[in-house]
Amino acid sequence: MAVVKPSLAKGTRDFSPSEMIKRNYIFDTLKTVFRKYGYNEIQTPSFENLTTLTGKYGDEGDKLIFKILNSGDYLAKAADSLLHDKNSNKLIPHISEKALRYDLTVPFARYVVMHQNDITLPFKRFQVQPVWRADRPQRGRYREFYQCDVDVVGSESLLNEAEFILIYQEAFERFGLKDFNIKINNRKILSGIAEIIGKPELIVDMTVAIDKLDKIGLEGVNKELLERGFTEADLAILKPIILLEGSNDEKLSSLKTILATSAVGLNGIAEIEEVFDYVAKLGAEEKLLNQIIDLDITLARGLNYYTGCIFEVKTNEVAMGSIGGGGRYDDLTGMFGLKGLTGVGVSFGADRIYDVLEELDLFPIGKADSTKLLIINFDKQLESYTLNLLNKLRKENIASELYASPVKLKKQMGYADGKGIPYVLLVGDEEATSGQLSLKDMESGEQVKVTESELIQKLR
Repeated sequence: MAVVKPSLAKGTRDFSPSEMIKRNYIFDTLKTVFRKYGYNEIQTPSFENLTTLTGKYGDEGDKLIFKILNSGDYLAKAADSLLHDKNSNKLIPHISEKALRYDLTVPFARYVVMHQNDITLPFKRFQVQPVWRADRPQRGRYREFYQCDVDVVGSESLLNEAEFILIYQEAFERFGLKDFNIKINNRKILSGIAEIIGKPELIVDMTVAIDKLDKIGLEGVNKELLERGFTEADLAILKPIILLEGSNDEKLSSLKTILATSAVGLNGIAEIEEVFDYVAKLGAEEKLLNQIIDLDITLARGLNYYTGCIFEVKTNEVAMGSIGGGGRYDDLTGMFGLKGLTGVGVSFGADRIYDVLEELDLFPIGKADSTKLLIINFDKQLESYTLNLLNKLRKENIASELYASPVKLKKQMGYADGKGIPYVLLVGDEEATSGQLSLKDMESGEQVKVTESELIQKLR
């Protein structure tokens, strides 16, 4: 058998113990904030039925769903004509019934419908699990990555949107980020813009195009809009809206004039104003209202299921895409048979957050490895004593190890140093007889004598 050179699939990563410490710091911080606002954790399977996922993310999103081939001879039931035509879109339903989840929101909607008799509404949940997208890998963008979602269904109150702004602010400030923006828009405002142009049926085409403004610029957006059925006259109306500047209040004032003839557009403006009012009533500082929150009309998030407020978070300290986003989705569960249940939620991009914290050196200092103490193994004769001591330490919930074999001291000390173990205990014949154990602080190099009880007290 030929030797296969080990390699990673593109867009995926391994995580070392030290990296997992940092990742768990992110997850634990977010979970603490989520619980503070009344959210509970659930989990859903890594893959769903393909029919559950398709049609929920727009045409471009559907292309990025990783399909799973049926087990066995998956081509056996496919008609010869399908194989001959080589049309993957027609062939996929015959060879693939399942797919890796694209996000956590649609599986959450499916969960709510299936468990509707077991949950209490409004239902507030958070979920921290990996998702998969067949995207082109690049810096800050992976094919397998973790999302940290927090959603509430069964409540129309815009208080939820305001609290998500506060959740974003608290989480990112806990991470030490000092310069970031929580961008907000409303799909009703975008619908109003499409309405005054006279192209309400092209709302999705418009949002998909203008959502790319940061990537392809105004000229690129205009080109795509023309390709999607808009005219030069339409672009003339759109341009000043897309390039709208000023404070949040100034932007809202301008939009009221622009959308004066659109009831849906004015409704979207009113919702934004109500969210801002709730944020202020919740005691937000002026910095949050006037600097961190940014009303951005170009924010469209080209996902079909958003119907109200939409969010996106970007840091200004590192060149990185969005590190969070979400919005309100009316009747998302309707696609699974449960009508009229509105919801709103946001997501944190854990992998991008990791890269941002790493680049800004914002992870907590120190190696918080699981092992706090290594007991040096001098010889077999002392193992009875050291194993008994090891058992006592673990009963006190002190993470401890005994080096497995009595090798040279230098190798054992190197093991402790390599794992970042903060303390080493040296127990020779003299220490075992006297009960005065030698404890070494690996960072300072200081070595002191301690009894078993003093050791436990120090490390507890």
